[in-house]
Amino acid sequence: MSTRIIVIGSGIAALSLAAHASDDCEIIILTKTTTDDSNSMLAQGGIATSYLPDDSIEQHLHDTLEAGAGHNDQVASEAIIREGKAIVLELLKRGCPFDKTPSMQPRLGKEGAHSQNRIFHAGGDQTGRILVQYLLKQLPKNVQLIQSAQVLELVKSADNKRCIGAIYKQSDGQLITLKADAVVLSTGGCGQLYPVTTNNKTLTGDGLMMAYRAGAALVDLEFTQFHPTLLINQQHVFGLVSEAVRGQGATLEDEHGRAVMAGIHPMADLAPRDVVARVLQREAQSGHQIYLNIRPVQHFRDHFPTISKLCDTAQIDLDTGKIPVSPGMHFLMGGIKVDENSQSSLPGLYAIGEVACTGLHGANRLASNSLLEGLVTGKRVAMALSHAQITQMPSVQSSPSLTIEVPTLSLPTLQNWLNEALAIERSSEGLTALRDKLAHVDCQITHYRNACSKQIEIANAWALAKLITQSALLRDESRGSHYRKDSPKRCDSKWQGKQIVHQLGRVSIIENPRIINSCTTSNFAHC
Repeated sequence: MSTRIIVIGSGIAALSLAAHASDDCEIIILTKTTTDDSNSMLAQGGIATSYLPDDSIEQHLHDTLEAGAGHNDQVASEAIIREGKAIVLELLKRGCPFDKTPSMQPRLGKEGAHSQNRIFHAGGDQTGRILVQYLLKQLPKNVQLIQSAQVLELVKSADNKRCIGAIYKQSDGQLITLKADAVVLSTGGCGQLYPVTTNNKTLTGDGLMMAYRAGAALVDLEFTQFHPTLLINQQHVFGLVSEAVRGQGATLEDEHGRAVMAGIHPMADLAPRDVVARVLQREAQSGHQIYLNIRPVQHFRDHFPTISKLCDTAQIDLDTGKIPVSPGMHFLMGGIKVDENSQSSLPGLYAIGEVACTGLHGANRLASNSLLEGLVTGKRVAMALSHAQITQMPSVQSSPSLTIEVPTLSLPTLQNWLNEALAIERSSEGLTALRDKLAHVDCQITHYRNACSKQIEIANAWALAKLITQSALLRDESRGSHYRKDSPKRCDSKWQGKQIVHQLGRVSIIENPRIINSCTTSNFAHC
Protein backbone atom coordinates (compact mmCIF):
# COMPACT_ATOMS: atom_id res chain seq x y z
CA MET A 1 0.00 0.00 0.00
CA SER A 2 1.45 3.37 -1.04
CA THR A 3 1.94 6.24 1.38
CA ARG A 4 -0.22 9.28 0.63
CA ILE A 5 1.35 12.63 1.51
CA ILE A 6 -0.52 15.94 1.26
CA VAL A 7 1.81 18.89 0.74
CA ILE A 8 0.27 22.34 1.24
CA GLY A 9 2.26 24.93 -0.72
CA SER A 10 4.37 24.80 -3.87
CA GLY A 11 7.63 26.63 -3.14
CA ILE A 12 11.19 25.30 -2.97
CA ALA A 13 10.65 23.17 0.13
CA ALA A 14 7.55 21.47 -1.28
CA LEU A 15 9.25 20.77 -4.62
CA SER A 16 12.35 19.44 -2.88
CA LEU A 17 10.12 16.97 -1.03
CA ALA A 18 8.48 15.91 -4.30
CA ALA A 19 11.87 15.47 -5.98
CA HIS A 20 13.20 13.18 -3.23
CA ALA A 21 10.12 11.11 -2.36
CA SER A 22 10.18 7.42 -3.20
CA ASP A 23 8.21 6.20 -6.19
CA ASP A 24 5.70 4.33 -4.03
CA CYS A 25 4.57 7.55 -2.33
CA GLU A 26 1.49 9.35 -3.63
CA ILE A 27 2.22 13.08 -3.37
CA ILE A 28 -0.65 15.58 -3.61
CA ILE A 29 0.49 19.22 -3.72
CA LEU A 30 -2.22 21.76 -2.92
CA THR A 31 -1.43 25.38 -3.69
CA LYS A 32 -3.59 28.36 -2.77
CA THR A 33 -3.51 30.02 -6.20
CA THR A 34 -0.83 28.98 -8.72
CA THR A 35 2.78 27.84 -8.62
CA ASP A 36 3.76 31.40 -9.58
CA ASP A 37 2.55 32.68 -6.21
CA SER A 38 5.20 31.87 -3.62
CA ASN A 39 8.05 33.63 -1.91
CA SER A 40 10.39 31.16 -3.57
CA MET A 41 9.47 32.61 -6.95
CA LEU A 42 10.40 36.08 -5.68
CA ALA A 43 13.76 35.05 -4.17
CA GLN A 44 16.37 37.25 -5.84
CA GLY A 45 19.15 36.12 -3.54
CA GLY A 46 20.70 32.74 -3.97
CA ILE A 47 21.64 29.66 -1.99
CA ALA A 48 24.43 29.93 0.55
CA THR A 49 26.94 27.12 0.88
CA SER A 50 30.71 26.90 1.22
CA TYR A 51 32.51 26.06 -2.03
CA LEU A 52 35.76 27.99 -2.44
CA PRO A 53 38.99 26.53 -0.99
CA ASP A 54 39.26 29.19 1.72
CA ASP A 55 35.67 28.63 2.91
CA SER A 56 34.21 25.81 4.99
CA ILE A 57 31.06 24.47 6.60
CA GLU A 58 32.45 25.66 9.92
CA GLN A 59 32.85 29.23 8.65
CA HIS A 60 29.33 29.22 7.19
CA LEU A 61 28.04 27.99 10.55
CA HIS A 62 29.99 30.70 12.37
CA ASP A 63 28.43 33.42 10.19
CA THR A 64 24.97 31.92 10.70
CA LEU A 65 25.37 31.95 14.48
CA GLU A 66 26.75 35.50 14.46
CA ALA A 67 23.74 36.77 12.53
CA GLY A 68 21.35 34.78 14.74
CA ALA A 69 22.28 36.79 17.85
CA GLY A 70 22.71 33.90 20.27
CA HIS A 71 19.38 32.25 19.56
CA ASN A 72 20.26 29.55 17.01
CA ASP A 73 19.92 25.85 17.68
CA GLN A 74 23.57 25.07 16.99
CA VAL A 75 23.08 21.33 16.45
CA ALA A 76 20.25 21.88 13.95
CA SER A 77 22.13 24.70 12.22
CA GLU A 78 25.26 22.64 11.61
CA ALA A 79 23.25 19.68 10.31
CA ILE A 80 21.24 21.80 7.87
CA ILE A 81 24.33 23.61 6.57
CA ARG A 82 26.16 20.31 6.09
CA GLU A 83 23.23 18.55 4.36
CA GLY A 84 22.51 21.65 2.30
CA LYS A 85 25.99 21.69 0.85
CA ALA A 86 25.58 18.12 -0.39
CA ILE A 87 22.26 19.01 -2.05
CA VAL A 88 23.68 22.10 -3.78
CA LEU A 89 26.66 20.14 -5.07
CA GLU A 90 24.29 17.49 -6.40
CA LEU A 91 22.19 20.15 -8.15
CA LEU A 92 25.36 21.56 -9.68
CA LYS A 93 26.38 18.09 -10.87
CA ARG A 94 22.94 17.50 -12.40
CA GLY A 95 23.11 20.70 -14.44
CA CYS A 96 20.96 23.09 -12.43
CA PRO A 97 21.50 26.42 -14.25
CA PHE A 98 23.57 28.28 -11.68
CA ASP A 99 25.50 31.29 -12.97
CA LYS A 100 29.05 30.48 -14.14
CA THR A 101 32.28 32.36 -14.69
CA PRO A 102 33.97 32.31 -18.15
CA SER A 103 36.00 29.36 -16.86
CA MET A 104 32.70 27.54 -16.11
CA GLN A 105 33.10 27.70 -12.33
CA PRO A 106 30.14 28.81 -10.17
CA ARG A 107 29.92 32.62 -9.98
CA LEU A 108 29.66 33.09 -6.23
CA GLY A 109 28.27 36.25 -4.66
CA LYS A 110 28.60 37.77 -1.21
CA GLU A 111 25.76 39.11 0.92
CA GLY A 112 25.18 40.69 4.32
CA ALA A 113 26.96 39.12 7.33
CA HIS A 114 28.77 36.55 5.13
CA SER A 115 32.54 36.46 5.53
CA GLN A 116 33.09 34.71 2.18
CA ASN A 117 31.75 34.62 -1.35
CA ARG A 118 29.46 31.60 -1.10
CA ILE A 119 26.14 32.56 -2.71
CA PHE A 120 25.08 30.45 -5.69
CA HIS A 121 22.89 32.51 -8.05
CA ALA A 122 20.88 31.72 -11.17
CA GLY A 123 19.88 34.30 -13.75
CA GLY A 124 21.66 36.98 -11.74
CA ASP A 125 18.82 37.86 -9.39
CA GLN A 126 16.28 35.19 -10.41
CA THR A 127 17.52 32.26 -8.36
CA GLY A 128 14.20 31.35 -6.76
CA ARG A 129 12.22 31.50 -9.99
CA ILE A 130 14.75 29.47 -11.96
CA LEU A 131 15.08 26.83 -9.25
CA VAL A 132 11.29 26.48 -8.92
CA GLN A 133 10.93 26.11 -12.69
CA TYR A 134 13.80 23.62 -12.77
CA LEU A 135 12.17 21.44 -10.10
CA LEU A 136 8.67 21.75 -11.57
CA LYS A 137 9.92 20.39 -14.90
CA GLN A 138 11.24 17.33 -13.08
CA LEU A 139 8.17 16.48 -11.03
CA PRO A 140 7.85 12.69 -10.97
CA LYS A 141 4.71 10.91 -12.12
CA ASN A 142 3.62 10.10 -8.58
CA VAL A 143 3.05 13.82 -7.88
CA GLN A 144 -0.35 15.44 -8.42
CA LEU A 145 -0.45 19.25 -8.41
CA ILE A 146 -3.79 20.91 -7.59
CA GLN A 147 -3.88 24.69 -8.02
CA SER A 148 -6.52 27.15 -6.75
CA ALA A 149 -6.98 24.99 -3.65
CA GLN A 150 -7.29 27.16 -0.54
CA VAL A 151 -6.69 24.86 2.43
CA LEU A 152 -8.93 25.77 5.36
CA GLU A 153 -8.33 23.33 8.21
CA LEU A 154 -6.41 20.20 9.10
CA VAL A 155 -8.28 16.98 9.87
CA LYS A 156 -7.41 14.92 12.96
CA SER A 157 -8.17 11.40 14.07
CA ALA A 158 -11.11 10.74 16.38
CA ASP A 159 -8.85 10.76 19.43
CA ASN A 160 -7.32 14.11 18.31
CA LYS A 161 -3.84 12.62 18.53
CA ARG A 162 -2.87 12.60 14.85
CA CYS A 163 -3.24 14.74 11.75
CA ILE A 164 -4.80 12.63 9.01
CA GLY A 165 -5.83 15.07 6.30
CA ALA A 166 -6.93 18.51 5.20
CA ILE A 167 -10.02 20.34 3.96
CA TYR A 168 -9.66 22.71 1.04
CA LYS A 169 -11.92 25.00 -0.94
CA GLN A 170 -12.01 24.89 -4.72
CA SER A 171 -12.38 28.01 -6.85
CA ASP A 172 -16.08 27.11 -7.33
CA GLY A 173 -16.61 27.17 -3.55
CA GLN A 174 -16.88 23.40 -3.06
CA LEU A 175 -15.27 21.99 0.09
CA ILE A 176 -13.11 18.90 -0.41
CA THR A 177 -11.75 16.63 2.34
CA LEU A 178 -8.58 14.67 1.62
CA LYS A 179 -7.19 12.01 3.94
CA ALA A 180 -3.51 11.13 4.05
CA ASP A 181 -0.83 9.29 6.00
CA ALA A 182 0.97 12.58 6.53
CA VAL A 183 0.32 16.27 5.94
CA VAL A 184 3.19 18.65 5.22
CA LEU A 185 2.77 22.41 5.59
CA SER A 186 4.96 24.41 3.21
CA THR A 187 2.93 27.60 3.20
CA GLY A 188 5.62 30.23 3.82
CA GLY A 189 5.47 33.10 6.27
CA CYS A 190 3.26 36.09 6.95
CA GLY A 191 4.67 39.16 5.19
CA GLN A 192 1.24 40.47 4.27
CA LEU A 193 0.63 41.38 7.92
CA TYR A 194 2.62 44.51 7.06
CA PRO A 195 1.98 47.28 4.49
CA VAL A 196 5.56 47.19 3.13
CA THR A 197 6.86 43.70 2.42
CA THR A 198 8.87 41.63 -0.03
CA ASN A 199 6.38 38.76 0.31
CA ASN A 200 3.93 37.43 -2.23
CA LYS A 201 0.36 38.70 -1.84
CA THR A 202 -0.83 35.26 -0.68
CA LEU A 203 1.35 35.14 2.46
CA THR A 204 -1.09 35.88 5.32
CA GLY A 205 -0.01 33.24 7.86
CA ASP A 206 -2.64 30.65 6.89
CA GLY A 207 -0.46 27.59 7.49
CA LEU A 208 0.69 28.83 10.88
CA MET A 209 -2.85 29.32 12.09
CA MET A 210 -4.10 26.00 10.71
CA ALA A 211 -1.34 24.25 12.63
CA TYR A 212 -2.12 26.24 15.79
CA ARG A 213 -5.85 25.44 15.66
CA ALA A 214 -4.98 21.77 15.21
CA GLY A 215 -2.86 21.86 18.37
CA ALA A 216 0.68 22.12 17.02
CA ALA A 217 3.13 24.36 18.87
CA LEU A 218 4.34 27.66 17.40
CA VAL A 219 7.60 29.22 18.58
CA ASP A 220 9.79 32.36 18.20
CA LEU A 221 7.03 34.44 16.60
CA GLU A 222 8.54 37.70 17.87
CA PHE A 223 11.47 37.39 15.47
CA THR A 224 10.31 39.04 12.24
CA GLN A 225 13.06 40.16 9.88
CA PHE A 226 12.86 43.42 7.94
CA HIS A 227 14.96 43.61 4.79
CA PRO A 228 16.77 46.95 4.57
CA THR A 229 16.43 47.57 0.83
CA LEU A 230 13.06 47.55 -0.86
CA LEU A 231 12.59 49.70 -3.95
CA ILE A 232 10.06 52.34 -2.96
CA ASN A 233 9.22 55.34 -5.13
CA GLN A 234 6.48 57.86 -4.40
CA GLN A 235 5.27 55.64 -1.52
CA HIS A 236 4.72 52.66 -3.83
CA VAL A 237 6.54 49.36 -3.21
CA PHE A 238 7.96 47.81 -6.37
CA GLY A 239 9.94 44.93 -4.88
CA LEU A 240 13.18 43.82 -3.30
CA VAL A 241 16.66 45.10 -4.13
CA SER A 242 18.80 42.09 -3.31
CA GLU A 243 21.61 42.23 -0.77
CA ALA A 244 23.78 40.89 -3.57
CA VAL A 245 23.87 44.44 -4.97
CA ARG A 246 25.72 45.57 -1.86
CA GLY A 247 27.79 42.41 -2.11
CA GLN A 248 29.10 43.72 -5.43
CA GLY A 249 30.06 47.10 -4.00
CA ALA A 250 26.93 49.27 -3.82
CA THR A 251 26.72 51.54 -0.78
CA LEU A 252 23.88 53.03 1.24
CA GLU A 253 23.91 56.83 1.15
CA ASP A 254 21.60 59.72 1.99
CA GLU A 255 20.57 62.51 -0.38
CA HIS A 256 23.89 64.27 0.27
CA GLY A 257 26.03 61.25 -0.51
CA ARG A 258 26.83 60.50 3.14
CA ALA A 259 27.59 56.81 3.74
CA VAL A 260 25.03 56.00 6.43
CA MET A 261 26.60 52.71 7.57
CA ALA A 262 30.11 54.11 8.01
CA GLY A 263 31.28 53.61 11.59
CA ILE A 264 28.17 51.69 12.61
CA HIS A 265 29.40 48.13 12.17
CA PRO A 266 32.70 46.54 11.04
CA MET A 267 30.95 45.08 7.98
CA ALA A 268 29.41 48.48 7.11
CA ASP A 269 26.86 48.02 4.30
CA LEU A 270 27.04 44.24 4.67
CA ALA A 271 26.18 44.23 8.38
CA PRO A 272 23.41 41.87 9.57
CA ARG A 273 19.97 42.84 8.32
CA ASP A 274 18.57 43.87 11.69
CA VAL A 275 21.38 46.39 12.16
CA VAL A 276 21.04 47.92 8.69
CA ALA A 277 17.23 48.06 8.84
CA ARG A 278 17.27 49.98 12.12
CA VAL A 279 19.81 52.49 10.80
CA LEU A 280 17.76 53.11 7.67
CA GLN A 281 14.55 53.54 9.63
CA ARG A 282 16.16 56.07 11.95
CA GLU A 283 17.62 57.96 9.00
CA ALA A 284 14.15 58.15 7.44
CA GLN A 285 12.68 59.35 10.74
CA SER A 286 15.30 62.12 10.72
CA GLY A 287 14.06 63.24 7.31
CA HIS A 288 16.69 61.64 5.08
CA GLN A 289 16.05 59.75 1.84
CA ILE A 290 18.27 56.69 1.51
CA TYR A 291 19.65 55.50 -1.81
CA LEU A 292 21.76 52.62 -3.01
CA ASN A 293 24.72 54.05 -4.88
CA ILE A 294 25.18 51.43 -7.61
CA ARG A 295 27.98 53.19 -9.50
CA PRO A 296 30.59 50.71 -8.19
CA VAL A 297 28.63 47.80 -9.70
CA GLN A 298 29.80 47.10 -13.23
CA HIS A 299 27.31 45.85 -15.84
CA PHE A 300 24.43 46.29 -13.43
CA ARG A 301 21.69 45.36 -15.91
CA ASP A 302 23.47 42.15 -16.87
CA HIS A 303 23.95 41.03 -13.27
CA PHE A 304 20.57 42.18 -11.96
CA PRO A 305 17.93 41.92 -14.70
CA THR A 306 14.99 41.58 -12.30
CA ILE A 307 15.98 44.63 -10.27
CA SER A 308 16.62 46.58 -13.47
CA LYS A 309 13.08 45.81 -14.66
CA LEU A 310 11.70 46.91 -11.28
CA CYS A 311 13.59 50.19 -11.65
CA ASP A 312 12.22 50.68 -15.17
CA THR A 313 8.69 50.08 -13.90
CA ALA A 314 9.27 52.53 -11.04
CA GLN A 315 10.67 55.06 -13.53
CA ILE A 316 14.06 55.08 -11.79
CA ASP A 317 16.83 56.19 -14.14
CA LEU A 318 19.69 53.76 -13.49
CA ASP A 319 22.08 56.12 -15.25
CA THR A 320 21.91 58.35 -12.16
CA GLY A 321 23.49 55.51 -10.20
CA LYS A 322 20.96 55.82 -7.37
CA ILE A 323 18.06 53.57 -6.33
CA PRO A 324 15.72 54.81 -3.54
CA VAL A 325 15.34 52.13 -0.85
CA SER A 326 13.56 51.60 2.47
CA PRO A 327 13.10 48.61 4.84
CA GLY A 328 10.15 46.22 4.67
CA MET A 329 8.96 42.96 6.27
CA HIS A 330 10.85 40.05 4.75
CA PHE A 331 11.01 36.81 6.75
CA LEU A 332 9.61 35.10 9.85
CA MET A 333 12.35 33.32 11.79
CA GLY A 334 9.79 31.62 14.05
CA GLY A 335 7.04 29.25 13.03
CA ILE A 336 5.80 25.74 13.68
CA LYS A 337 8.09 24.01 16.16
CA VAL A 338 9.62 20.95 14.50
CA ASP A 339 12.11 18.21 15.30
CA GLU A 340 15.10 17.11 13.20
CA ASN A 341 12.75 15.34 10.74
CA SER A 342 10.52 18.44 10.45
CA GLN A 343 7.67 16.78 12.37
CA SER A 344 5.57 19.12 14.47
CA SER A 345 4.34 18.42 17.99
CA LEU A 346 1.21 16.91 16.37
CA PRO A 347 1.99 13.43 14.96
CA GLY A 348 1.33 13.17 11.25
CA LEU A 349 1.87 16.90 10.70
CA TYR A 350 5.16 18.16 9.26
CA ALA A 351 6.35 21.67 8.41
CA ILE A 352 9.10 22.74 5.99
CA GLY A 353 10.46 26.03 4.69
CA GLU A 354 9.63 29.38 6.25
CA VAL A 355 6.47 28.16 8.01
CA ALA A 356 8.67 25.94 10.21
CA CYS A 357 11.08 26.91 12.96
CA THR A 358 14.09 24.59 12.70
CA GLY A 359 16.43 26.70 14.81
CA LEU A 360 18.69 27.56 11.86
CA HIS A 361 17.92 31.27 11.76
CA GLY A 362 17.94 32.17 15.44
CA ALA A 363 16.82 35.74 16.03
CA ASN A 364 17.95 37.01 12.63
CA ARG A 365 18.30 35.03 9.39
CA LEU A 366 21.60 35.04 7.55
CA ALA A 367 21.09 36.01 3.90
CA SER A 368 20.45 33.16 1.43
CA ASN A 369 20.05 30.51 4.13
CA SER A 370 16.31 30.19 3.48
CA LEU A 371 16.43 28.44 0.09
CA LEU A 372 19.09 26.15 1.56
CA GLU A 373 16.80 25.32 4.49
CA GLY A 374 13.88 24.64 2.14
CA LEU A 375 15.91 22.20 0.08
CA VAL A 376 17.11 20.37 3.18
CA THR A 377 13.83 20.15 5.08
CA GLY A 378 11.91 19.05 1.98
CA LYS A 379 14.36 16.23 1.39
CA ARG A 380 14.34 15.23 5.08
CA VAL A 381 10.57 14.76 5.14
CA ALA A 382 10.69 12.80 1.89
CA MET A 383 13.31 10.47 3.34
CA ALA A 384 11.54 10.11 6.69
CA LEU A 385 8.18 9.27 5.13
CA SER A 386 9.63 7.05 2.42
CA HIS A 387 11.15 4.80 5.08
CA ALA A 388 8.49 5.15 7.77
CA GLN A 389 6.25 2.31 8.85
CA ILE A 390 2.88 3.98 8.26
CA THR A 391 0.10 2.45 10.29
CA GLN A 392 -3.31 2.02 8.69
CA MET A 393 -5.05 5.34 8.31
CA PRO A 394 -7.82 5.82 10.88
CA SER A 395 -11.21 5.22 9.31
CA VAL A 396 -12.94 7.56 11.75
CA GLN A 397 -12.02 11.20 12.03
CA SER A 398 -13.06 14.07 14.23
CA SER A 399 -15.07 16.79 12.53
CA PRO A 400 -13.16 20.07 12.55
CA SER A 401 -15.17 23.22 12.91
CA LEU A 402 -16.08 24.58 9.51
CA THR A 403 -16.75 28.05 10.86
CA ILE A 404 -14.25 30.87 11.13
CA GLU A 405 -14.15 34.02 13.26
CA VAL A 406 -13.83 36.92 10.81
CA PRO A 407 -12.80 40.31 12.26
CA THR A 408 -14.63 43.37 10.98
CA LEU A 409 -11.51 45.24 9.91
CA SER A 410 -9.67 45.51 6.64
CA LEU A 411 -6.25 44.05 5.94
CA PRO A 412 -4.76 47.56 5.32
CA THR A 413 -6.00 48.66 8.75
CA LEU A 414 -4.41 45.63 10.41
CA GLN A 415 -1.20 46.22 8.47
CA ASN A 416 -1.00 49.83 9.64
CA TRP A 417 -1.58 48.83 13.27
CA LEU A 418 1.28 46.35 13.15
CA ASN A 419 3.53 48.76 11.29
CA GLU A 420 3.11 51.31 14.08
CA ALA A 421 3.80 49.00 17.04
CA LEU A 422 5.21 45.65 15.87
CA ALA A 423 7.77 46.50 13.21
CA ILE A 424 11.48 47.34 13.33
CA GLU A 425 11.38 49.05 16.73
CA ARG A 426 8.93 48.15 19.50
CA SER A 427 8.03 49.23 23.02
CA SER A 428 5.90 47.96 25.89
CA GLU A 429 3.57 50.92 25.54
CA GLY A 430 2.98 50.43 21.83
CA LEU A 431 2.66 46.64 22.08
CA THR A 432 0.18 46.89 24.96
CA ALA A 433 -1.96 49.32 22.99
CA LEU A 434 -1.82 47.02 19.95
CA ARG A 435 -2.75 43.98 22.04
CA ASP A 436 -5.81 45.80 23.37
CA LYS A 437 -6.89 47.00 19.92
CA LEU A 438 -6.58 43.50 18.46
CA ALA A 439 -8.53 42.01 21.38
CA HIS A 440 -11.48 44.39 21.01
CA VAL A 441 -12.12 44.01 17.28
CA ASP A 442 -15.72 43.05 16.49
CA CYS A 443 -16.02 39.65 14.81
CA GLN A 444 -18.62 37.55 13.07
CA ILE A 445 -18.80 33.75 12.86
CA THR A 446 -18.90 32.67 9.23
CA HIS A 447 -19.11 29.21 7.67
CA TYR A 448 -16.18 28.47 5.40
CA ARG A 449 -18.58 27.77 2.54
CA ASN A 450 -19.83 31.35 2.72
CA ALA A 451 -16.49 33.02 3.43
CA CYS A 452 -14.55 34.52 0.55
CA SER A 453 -10.79 34.14 0.24
CA LYS A 454 -10.09 37.62 1.62
CA GLN A 455 -12.20 36.97 4.73
CA ILE A 456 -10.29 33.76 5.44
CA GLU A 457 -6.99 35.57 4.99
CA ILE A 458 -7.85 38.50 7.30
CA ALA A 459 -9.12 36.03 9.93
CA ASN A 460 -5.80 34.16 9.91
CA ALA A 461 -3.74 37.35 9.80
CA TRP A 462 -5.62 38.89 12.76
CA ALA A 463 -5.33 35.73 14.87
CA LEU A 464 -1.60 35.44 14.13
CA ALA A 465 -1.03 39.14 14.87
CA LYS A 466 -2.36 38.57 18.39
CA LEU A 467 0.13 35.76 19.00
CA ILE A 468 3.09 37.73 17.63
CA THR A 469 2.15 40.73 19.77
CA GLN A 470 1.98 38.54 22.87
CA SER A 471 5.44 37.12 22.16
CA ALA A 472 6.91 40.56 21.53
CA LEU A 473 5.52 41.81 24.84
CA LEU A 474 6.88 38.86 26.79
CA ARG A 475 10.44 39.10 25.45
CA ASP A 476 11.49 42.23 27.32
CA GLU A 477 14.95 42.42 25.78
CA SER A 478 16.42 43.25 22.37
CA ARG A 479 17.83 40.36 20.36
CA GLY A 480 18.44 40.24 16.62
CA SER A 481 15.37 41.35 14.71
CA HIS A 482 13.34 41.88 17.91
CA TYR A 483 14.28 45.37 19.13
CA ARG A 484 12.62 46.88 22.18
CA LYS A 485 13.26 50.62 22.59
CA ASP A 486 12.37 50.30 26.27
CA SER A 487 14.78 47.35 26.69
CA PRO A 488 17.52 48.05 24.15
CA LYS A 489 20.07 45.57 25.51
CA ARG A 490 20.32 41.84 25.16
CA CYS A 491 19.63 40.09 28.46
CA ASP A 492 21.38 36.72 28.40
CA SER A 493 20.89 36.16 32.11
CA LYS A 494 17.12 36.09 31.63
CA TRP A 495 16.53 35.11 28.01
CA GLN A 496 19.52 33.14 26.69
CA GLY A 497 18.22 29.81 25.42
CA LYS A 498 14.58 30.65 26.20
CA GLN A 499 11.80 30.25 23.63
CA ILE A 500 8.20 31.48 23.78
CA VAL A 501 5.79 28.74 22.71
CA HIS A 502 2.12 29.09 21.77
CA GLN A 503 -0.18 26.08 21.76
CA LEU A 504 -3.99 26.01 21.85
CA GLY A 505 -4.58 29.15 23.83
CA ARG A 506 -1.59 28.61 26.12
CA VAL A 507 1.72 30.43 26.11
CA SER A 508 4.81 29.13 27.87
CA ILE A 509 8.50 29.89 28.08
CA ILE A 510 10.74 26.86 27.64
CA GLU A 511 14.48 26.19 27.78
CA ASN A 512 16.13 24.85 24.64
CA PRO A 513 19.52 23.46 25.68
CA ARG A 514 20.71 23.37 22.07
CA ILE A 515 20.48 27.15 21.66
CA ILE A 516 24.03 28.46 21.72
CA ASN A 517 25.27 29.90 24.98
CA SER A 518 27.95 32.19 23.58
CA CYS A 519 27.52 35.92 23.16
CA THR A 520 28.13 36.58 19.48
CA THR A 521 27.22 40.06 18.25
CA SER A 522 26.71 41.98 21.49
CA ASN A 523 28.89 44.88 20.45
CA PHE A 524 26.93 45.70 17.33
CA ALA A 525 23.48 44.16 17.58
CA HIS A 526 21.76 47.25 18.95
CA CYS A 527 23.19 50.24 17.16
